[in-house]
Amino acid sequence: MIGWFEGLLLGLVQGLTEFLPISSSAHIRVVSAFAGWQDPGAAFTAVTQLGTESAVLVYFRKDIWNIISTWTRSLWTPKLRSEPAARMGWYVIAGSIPIGVLGLTFKETIETALRDLRLVGTSLIVFGLLLAVADRIARNERTLNADLNLPHALGYGFAQSLALIPGVSRSGGTISAGLLLGYRREEAARYSFLLAIPAVLMSGFFELAEIGGDETPAWGPTILATVVSFVVGYAVIAWFLKFISTNRFTPFVVYRVILGLVIIGLVSFDVIPAI
Repeated sequence: MIGWFEGLLLGLVQGLTEFLPISSSAHIRVVSAFAGWQDPGAAFTAVTQLGTESAVLVYFRKDIWNIISTWTRSLWTPKLRSEPAARMGWYVIAGSIPIGVLGLTFKETIETALRDLRLVGTSLIVFGLLLAVADRIARNERTLNADLNLPHALGYGFAQSLALIPGVSRSGGTISAGLLLGYRREEAARYSFLLAIPAVLMSGFFELAEIGGDETPAWGPTILATVVSFVVGYAVIAWFLKFISTNRFTPFVVYRVILGLVIIGLVSFDVIPAI
């Protein structure tokens, strides 16, 4: 079972990797396997993501409040419906539908078969290369306020739903979609963070009931991991947004490919178990 030290370390891993395009769920799974610990499971990952998502709520609090308040008031004030903040509210709702439907439909598969390290390693490589292609051909012209529309929001949403597979990366998938649609790197990342809020909160609260069971970590280490992930995640958001404003995603792509190859190699030679 996950103890206090494991909770501390996994919380640190969650905070460091949630917002980078390298897949936090893959790293939670991989670190546990490398250390010889029991797989903490999808429920642990979902609940600790409440910590990193709280960091998003704090970091983007002004934007989020503007979106919520403008969207709410637009329901009975027609002239507000054309405001970017009101439209953003609808786009976040629409973009959250795919991952909500697919997450509930394939819940059992996500918590079992998709946590196979061979799949994790493959996903890290394939979607890392996709990020490289998207970054290379990106026009970096579009902005959220001027160009985001319903089809784009749904495209982002379906890309986010791929993150149900450990190794894909929620931010990596949605940022890749944004780059392919022509959005600036910072704009794609910002929408990725905002779009994740409903999905992560719903998933985390849905999985709360699983914590403390016979096959899931205890409450204490899970809470510790969640708190640590919040603190570390807040710092990572600030650094990441600054980094991508002047740099490509190449370092993350290289890291993903190397890690994916290492995982596949270790599993192939029975150094670590696939499941």
